[in-house]
Amino acid sequence: MARPTSLFPSSTQEMQRVLRLAIISRILVLGLIIICRCIAGPYDTSASLDPPCLTKLSMLDRYARKQEQTDLAHKLGKAIEATVVWDSVYYVRIAQCGYEYEQTYAFLPLLPLSMLFLSKTVLAPLIPVLGQRAVLALSGYILNNIAFVFAGLFLYKLTLLVLKDPKLALRTVALFCFNPASIFYSSIYSESLFSLLSFAGIYFLLSGMNWKATLLFAMSSAVRSNGVINAGFILFQAMHQAYEAFFRQKLVLLALQVLFVACLRSVCVFAPFLFFQLYGFLNICHGESSSQGSRPWCTANVPYLYGFVQSHYWEVGFLRYFQLKQLPNFLLASPMLLLGACSVIEYAVKNSWLLFSLGFKASYAERETASIFYFVQRRKKLNEIAMRTEEFPNSAFTLSSASENVHIRKGAKMNKHTNIQAVTGVEHSNENFSSSQMEKGLFSCLTVPFILQLAFMIFIACFVMHVQVATRFLSVSPPIYWFASYFMESSQIGFKLGYIVWTVFLSYLFVGCLLFPNFYPFT
Repeated sequence: MARPTSLFPSSTQEMQRVLRLAIISRILVLGLIIICRCIAGPYDTSASLDPPCLTKLSMLDRYARKQEQTDLAHKLGKAIEATVVWDSVYYVRIAQCGYEYEQTYAFLPLLPLSMLFLSKTVLAPLIPVLGQRAVLALSGYILNNIAFVFAGLFLYKLTLLVLKDPKLALRTVALFCFNPASIFYSSIYSESLFSLLSFAGIYFLLSGMNWKATLLFAMSSAVRSNGVINAGFILFQAMHQAYEAFFRQKLVLLALQVLFVACLRSVCVFAPFLFFQLYGFLNICHGESSSQGSRPWCTANVPYLYGFVQSHYWEVGFLRYFQLKQLPNFLLASPMLLLGACSVIEYAVKNSWLLFSLGFKASYAERETASIFYFVQRRKKLNEIAMRTEEFPNSAFTLSSASENVHIRKGAKMNKHTNIQAVTGVEHSNENFSSSQMEKGLFSCLTVPFILQLAFMIFIACFVMHVQVATRFLSVSPPIYWFASYFMESSQIGFKLGYIVWTVFLSYLFVGCLLFPNFYPFT
């Protein structure tokens, strides 16, 4: 079954290895950024420009600006500000001045708010020394690199939970730590924070902590717009639980309850993104910015600020990027897109009947191994029983015999003579359900929602977004690293594939560290 933390604890040594690997990777990337910044001149030297905010400055901001002109740390502050390039400019500007312009609403608020909070608290003493903008940038670097380390830790725990292979989990983290989009995880971009919230949210969902998972998914939708698709994991779980309750147990009220709670939790996931759209609507269409003239999206039947900004300012839309001049960008994104497509195809070939049935054709034994398919009460009870089985391996009180004693009706009393057929409506023999007998790995039914999400992301990256962004857009998807590890280990030419994968990953890492900090186009 999917391994809960209590049943399959990772050793301290394994966790230390993961943390050490993540920290070393960030030190390497930051070191490369500094070296490349020193040996190559920036294409655009305007990064350190800091025009006044359109809003009224606070007294602290005024003092910081005055000190910035006379302090000996002026050069250091300017050097930090000079690293604020590409989309980092927007995040720092939003943290400093708020949402001043319409196009800034393409960047969601949790990252800049976190940067502002850190700069006004822990790093506040540095503002008179370095200047407010430099401290905000420093806050972004600190936040994202710390978030990356914890994202690597949760990816390891999630992989161990799903794939049940410590060796594969460690290789997955290694690939994540040196992924092609590594430069963005150590810059002032949203990838690190989003990965942490998504990985942790999925991990908690599979561990039975549903509302904690919902909170993390909601926070992810306040970091990036695609955070809302994390609600798919909640709906996938509810779909299967409702099916089991309605068709197998004939419990109509329980099925309705499951669907209602899932809808409520999904609304919670969407809420931050929707409230941000409402904030933009009120601010631009009816606030101070409305004096500049009504915008066309304000009078639409469904005013959708984010979609308008993406379309109007960056020409994002279905098939709008399919132009001959964009061929180099398609080639730039091709390694990550190809790896993602091969991952989906491999799963579809090996388990097409399971994938295209959305997991409904999984056998009873397969469903038992995937905690996402059944109820928290049942999961907790089986976990307690498995713990007792581990503590007393010679005991006759096994997970199989326990399964016969668990009734998932809420509030129902446990009857040790209750047969599993009465609980699930499926005939089942009295064989022991030890973890060694359970189906493991990538091609289990537990992986289905991950593959569906990856397939959707590949479609969006290819046909809707700027395709070169696919490298970092897909880098937050766990199956990318799972299947890369799988291909490297299982294929007959796995040795060569390993060289190819690592060559591509490390090449993109080094090229990104050279181009991106110096304001040259990358992904």
